Amino acid sequence: MNLNIFTRQDTRIALFILPAIYGFNNYALFGSIYFERWDVFLLATIAIILIWTPAYFLHAVPALWLRQRFPQVRQTAMRLCLAWGIHIVMSSAVILGCFYGYKWLHFPGFVFDSGRLQLTLLLTAVINLIVNVVHESIYTFEQWDAALREADQLQQANLRSQLDGLKGQINPHFLFNALNSLSSLIEEDPEQAQQFIDEMSSVYRYMLRANETELATLDQELAFTRSYFHLLRTRHGDHLQLDEFVSDQYYSYLIPPLTLQLLLENAVKHNVILPDQPLCIRIETRDDGKLIVQNNLQRKNSRMLSTKVGLANIVTKYKLLGEGDVAIEDEEPYFTVTIPLIKV
Repeated sequence: MNLNIFTRQDTRIALFILPAIYGFNNYALFGSIYFERWDVFLLATIAIILIWTPAYFLHAVPALWLRQRFPQVRQTAMRLCLAWGIHIVMSSAVILGCFYGYKWLHFPGFVFDSGRLQLTLLLTAVINLIVNVVHESIYTFEQWDAALREADQLQQANLRSQLDGLKGQINPHFLFNALNSLSSLIEEDPEQAQQFIDEMSSVYRYMLRANETELATLDQELAFTRSYFHLLRTRHGDHLQLDEFVSDQYYSYLIPPLTLQLLLENAVKHNVILPDQPLCIRIETRDDGKLIVQNNLQRKNSRMLSTKVGLANIVTKYKLLGEGDVAIEDEEPYFTVTIPLIKV
């Protein structure tokens, strides 16, 4: 039997409480004769263990149901009162069954005493209250401890995410490629070179501001993404395509900054981009308030070592915000990321 069904301390609580329950109930049933006759002591102890052990753990069933039905900390008092009432009924049924069952069976050494029965029922109600308070106190402490540990883990993940974001703001590899592209354009097409400089300036200005805010509007992210995509396309040419199908009603919705940039960067980094194998990236909104970023899969033969930092950053940010889960699907022929949009 798995005893750890109510709290993580169930085994210890049961080992402490059950012997007390056995002794209390047998003394209530038999009085001092329970300790005076070895045959009564032996038979009564075996009987009470067989009766009260399953009954004790059966008490956890309504308690667990109440915990699922009323899980909030502010509902603790109501949950405790309801559990106490149910447990009083359950315990009373067992006690009445023992008193009247022993009387009917002519259990050795048992003499029915209505006064002892009433006192037992009263004391059992008190014991049930104490046991429920103990369980709820331990459960509340466990939840508090788990919340602290989760908050600490999320804080560490957030700090790592911010550090990775800062590192990514001035990505040497990206900057090197951008300057190479600019160098070629200056001689070949000065007008396009000027446009490239403007877009590059917009990209880095947005990146440098990104960590100053938790959220950006989808409209702002899309504008930045277009500038970033312009730099990528200058390098890769028409073999890199970006299609937007975004409903106007979602422009004011919010997402963590640099989310789309990380997804574009991920797509370009891990897929082949050739004249006969163009990479197509699609950004679209769904009617349920989700944003989908999808690209066709054509993985590079010599796979680059992926740390999955970009995707992990996005997942972590949404977990910290508590605004829904990020869904990632990596199945042929598409790589798809579904992101919740946050309503203002």
